[in-house]
Amino acid sequence: MSVVRRRTKHSTSPDTKQHRGNVATVKRLRFVSTVIVCLGVFVSAHLFDVMIVNHRAYAEAASNVHEISSSLTAERGKIYVQDSRTKEEYPVAMNRDVFLLFIDTRVFHEDIVADNLNLEDEAEKLAVKLSTILGYDDEQKFALYLKLLKPNDPYEPIEKQLDEQIIDQIRTLNVRGLGFVRQPVRVYPEGTLAAHIVGFVGKDSEGHNVGRYGIEGYWQEELGGKEGHFSGIRSAAGRLIPLAGKKMEPAKNGADILLTIDRTLQYKACKILANSASLYKAKSASLVIMNPYTGAILALCNIPDFNPNNYNQVEFVTTYNNNAIFTPYEPGSIFKPITMAAAINENAVQPHTTFIDTGSVEANCQKEIRNANGKVYGETDMVGVLENSINTGMVFVVEQLGKKVFREYVKKFGFGVKAGIGLDTEVTGIIDTLWRSSKDELDCYAATGSFGQGITATPLQMASAFSTIANGGIQMKPYIVEEVRHPDGTVDKYEPRMVDEVLSPRSASLVSGMLVNVIDSGQAGAAKVPGYYIAGKTGTAQIAERGEYLEGSYNHSFVGFGPIDDPVFTMIVKFEKPEPRFSVSTAAPTFGKIASFIMEYYGIPPSREQ
Repeated sequence: MSVVRRRTKHSTSPDTKQHRGNVATVKRLRFVSTVIVCLGVFVSAHLFDVMIVNHRAYAEAASNVHEISSSLTAERGKIYVQDSRTKEEYPVAMNRDVFLLFIDTRVFHEDIVADNLNLEDEAEKLAVKLSTILGYDDEQKFALYLKLLKPNDPYEPIEKQLDEQIIDQIRTLNVRGLGFVRQPVRVYPEGTLAAHIVGFVGKDSEGHNVGRYGIEGYWQEELGGKEGHFSGIRSAAGRLIPLAGKKMEPAKNGADILLTIDRTLQYKACKILANSASLYKAKSASLVIMNPYTGAILALCNIPDFNPNNYNQVEFVTTYNNNAIFTPYEPGSIFKPITMAAAINENAVQPHTTFIDTGSVEANCQKEIRNANGKVYGETDMVGVLENSINTGMVFVVEQLGKKVFREYVKKFGFGVKAGIGLDTEVTGIIDTLWRSSKDELDCYAATGSFGQGITATPLQMASAFSTIANGGIQMKPYIVEEVRHPDGTVDKYEPRMVDEVLSPRSASLVSGMLVNVIDSGQAGAAKVPGYYIAGKTGTAQIAERGEYLEGSYNHSFVGFGPIDDPVFTMIVKFEKPEPRFSVSTAAPTFGKIASFIMEYYGIPPSREQ
């Protein structure tokens, strides 16, 4: 019996089918979930990039499509000097519109091609015409020709800061492609006149105009005004939508500033100073002239100077420094009248007080203090001390006065602090050496300080201190800004301001008379002004560097005022490292020339026989 084996197919139950279906569904759901999560991560990352990382870039891109935004430039205020006699005003810093000339070579070339002309020939013709108007030489003309040949250049600058008269001539050429951009620029119509007072306008790190040095720097906030802003929404066609959030913040123009500087006096005095600096081959020179009764600065200048219109053409950036307020120096013998005035005011000495000069004195110094050229004067009074500029005599004076009182007077005269004149880069000078010892007895610092060594002062501080003697003992605050005129019509006026009563009128008068003798009978005869009593003092101070005095290097100074009965000016003249040995041959005659002009300029009648 044979057995037949048959293969049978096993049947699947309904429960098994359902199980398998559930597994497939789960897999699909997991796949879809994974895709959704990945998309979510991608979208979140993109949103983070748009909203956080590169928000500004996307916002700016969107604003370029939908928003109009523009800064509104404020007009910078003007700066004026004046004629102190007539009060007529003259701008020394103002704004002027100039034009930038450029060419769109695409348009220029298209017209030439359309007219079937030769490009090189037409470019050469235009280069010749423009060079004639612009005053170009052959080299500049060829460079212009090459610019005109540049292909597909929508903006090729040709010349900057052109006057409108030049632009009008170029317009008559009727050349398509030539374009003009109007630009406001800061100009200084008086050039180098008052350059260190005015300063200049440069650019900050963001390209904005900002004042540097002088009035432009110190009064930047007032002169610069406040930039305005305009924003709005535009349509797809680029037109402004009137009711779509337009915002307008007008620009606030800067204030105008009137200085106390006398234009004529500034020009004449600084010209004499420059000529003298050249004659004496001085490294630098400074001058300050002020009204002793008000503290108003009438003239201030330094050599070398610069032209604010071309301020970037200086050889050294130190040229910008206003040395009359920025560079303190050991004043030397011009400080002696300050010490003498303090002693007379305290009744420690009087003009007739005598002492015996032996030519040297120890004064607790490492080396003996000696007179210039080793001179010995024997018995002399205080008038003779100033006339002959006796160093040992000043040590005697400060010893009678006392170190503590001497220090107090140095501060009362305005040394060691800023005058607050309203110009950038003012410094204080150094008088700290006078406080190095707390003991009351005379030390070397007070001894040498009595004749202007071991302490430093600026020319402005010296002029201010002598003004205190000139006006009867009242220290007036020096100032150079007379008015700040705001665009809304309000005016800030700066009036003369008393700081302190330093000397009695009697003491100031006695010292003034002693200083007249210095010119009439002493070493400063070159500072005389025929017909007038002028007070003054010379100073020849050895220059110190890194704690040592340089052999053969001196600062020369002369400070004075006049006429003595009713002074109209106080003036200091300073030269750095001139070739003549003593200030009687440099600063004194320069002072005399300028003082003579001042008497004539103000019409002061002579008060003594010539």
